[in-house]
Amino acid sequence: MQNKDIKFGTDGWRGVISDNFTFENVRVVAQAISDWINSEFSQKNVVVGYDTRFLSNEYAEIVSRVMAANGINVLLSNRAVPTPAVSLITREKHLCAGIMITASHNPARFNGIKIKVSTGGAAPEKVTEKVESLLFKSRINNISLEEAVSKNKIKIIDITRAYLDFIRSYVDLKVLKNAKFRVLVDAMYGSGDSFIGEILKNTKIKVEFLRNNINPSFDGGRPEPVAENLGVMLSRMKKEKFDIGLVLDGDADRIAAAAPGGEFVSPQRIIGLLALHLIEDRHYKGGMIKTIAGSNLHDNIAKYFSRKLYETPVGFKYISELMTTKDILIGGEEAGGIGFKNYIPERDGTLAGLLLLEMLAYRKKDFKTVIKEMETKFGRYYYLRDDLKLKEKAPDVLRLKSVKQILGRKVVQIKDYDGIKLICDDGSWLMLRASGTEPLVRVYSESKSLAKAKKLLEEGRKLIKSLK
Repeated sequence: MQNKDIKFGTDGWRGVISDNFTFENVRVVAQAISDWINSEFSQKNVVVGYDTRFLSNEYAEIVSRVMAANGINVLLSNRAVPTPAVSLITREKHLCAGIMITASHNPARFNGIKIKVSTGGAAPEKVTEKVESLLFKSRINNISLEEAVSKNKIKIIDITRAYLDFIRSYVDLKVLKNAKFRVLVDAMYGSGDSFIGEILKNTKIKVEFLRNNINPSFDGGRPEPVAENLGVMLSRMKKEKFDIGLVLDGDADRIAAAAPGGEFVSPQRIIGLLALHLIEDRHYKGGMIKTIAGSNLHDNIAKYFSRKLYETPVGFKYISELMTTKDILIGGEEAGGIGFKNYIPERDGTLAGLLLLEMLAYRKKDFKTVIKEMETKFGRYYYLRDDLKLKEKAPDVLRLKSVKQILGRKVVQIKDYDGIKLICDDGSWLMLRASGTEPLVRVYSESKSLAKAKKLLEEGRKLIKSLK
């Protein structure tokens, strides 16, 4: 086993269970993280959490035992939890790190390890590169769970109580208390479980759940909140009288939504809505963050309200870094991860969903109306993504820098700091980027015309094939 087989991507290390994500490799990574902590910190305290995936609880125990054997004090979650719960307790208890066992939205055959730093944000590259440099460098220390617990090196605790208390303090429960919404929540068999219902239990809001039980195979699907994975949710939204549908990914740090009638509401539109809510309803100050793959909608909102707009590479760790150094109102990524002011510098799907409900309650308007009002004022954009699965290594998309025209429109700007984004003179754009965690190329497009956005995706597929 060489270091290249364990590689941290845009958000942690992920691998295929029993292929490269093995018990032994998890111990190797745990030892490297321990060596990093022991070289950097005098107070050595961490929290370890896990999601609902196959063996996640056992991987969490393995990580905890290795860290305890290296002199690190470990708080081990007693149940599957959302990733933001780990981030929050890391910050609130002033821990040096948080470790989350999850592969987020990946298929069931994957698992992974995310590292959170003391701010609660995702570990920046300087940290993950340090951990990678320490792989296989030390003998793996280990201790039994029973001995570690008896020596007080591992404490098994409920970390959800503090998480729920914080979310309750953040959300305006006074305005939600008498709201009479009917809400459908799809937890996608992930660790988001029924927490939204728990937070809203003393309100008049009626919450029903889909897929909030544990199913490590995700019923043969993948816990990613995209339209093609939400057939039952969208069908029920079409047939039944729900005010809004909320969807969480596998570790509950991402969000998507559905409007009455079964209309899928993409994360890009949700980011726009929540930016407006925080600006107009909550009167929060601060700038906005989008990734290179973000929508033009966010540019328009930032410009209208004279808010500084930052643009980052894909990966919430880049947004996390800015949220700790700048005055940021909201930061969002294309896949539905959204972070908020006065919270951890991390994404939280549960909080995002609750803030959507809060927005409807503040404005006393239905979901379709607030969407229509936003798009009337700031533009209706059709944002699409297609994942091209590859058998071989992804081609070098930067070879497409020579493209001068797309679908008869002149390419007026090229961004190439993370994949390649080709921006046309009518504002439409096409982007191609190799995934940091899976063997595929992601193709993105956006246009004010749905037909044009679809044609751009097809053009992207053709361009990838031309590079082979």
